Amino acid sequence: MSARHVALLRGINVGGANTLPMADLRATAETLGWQEPRTHIASGNLVFSATGTPKALATDLAKALHRRHGLDIALLVQTAAQFQATLAACPFAPEDARHAHVFWLLGPPRLDQPLCDSLRAESETLTLGHSAAYLDAPEGIGRSRLAARMERVLGTRLTGRNLRTARAISALLD
Repeated sequence: MSARHVALLRGINVGGANTLPMADLRATAETLGWQEPRTHIASGNLVFSATGTPKALATDLAKALHRRHGLDIALLVQTAAQFQATLAACPFAPEDARHAHVFWLLGPPRLDQPLCDSLRAESETLTLGHSAAYLDAPEGIGRSRLAARMERVLGTRLTGRNLRTARAISALLD
């Protein structure tokens, strides 16, 4: 039976390296037999229906992106329930959505606490969850030394979205 899933592609840009028009991402999903592919903004956010495990679906999508577009990118697939549970675990209040970010872990984390402490601004809060890290950066993500080094701090590859974008992706699941 087909179920709703979310794919989050790491490092997809509108211009520069790893460009992938969202129409091409949807078309790639359709070639895999996935139904109802929808994207949100041009940064690699895909919602779709398909059968299979998240790991198998991620492997299939990565291979298809390489074959069709020459892209070798890291990505994550979660079921709708997993994605929504990740959002529900966010420790920041809804009014903090402007400065809050979710970083999905693409592997097991190995937190480097001394590095984290040396980079984290006094105003920032980092919380490590089961499948994601949550960062509140009130001074802005672009100014955050911690955000710029999150992969090094957490010892794994990540793909991040601001909380507003993550909530908009969640709304596409309905």
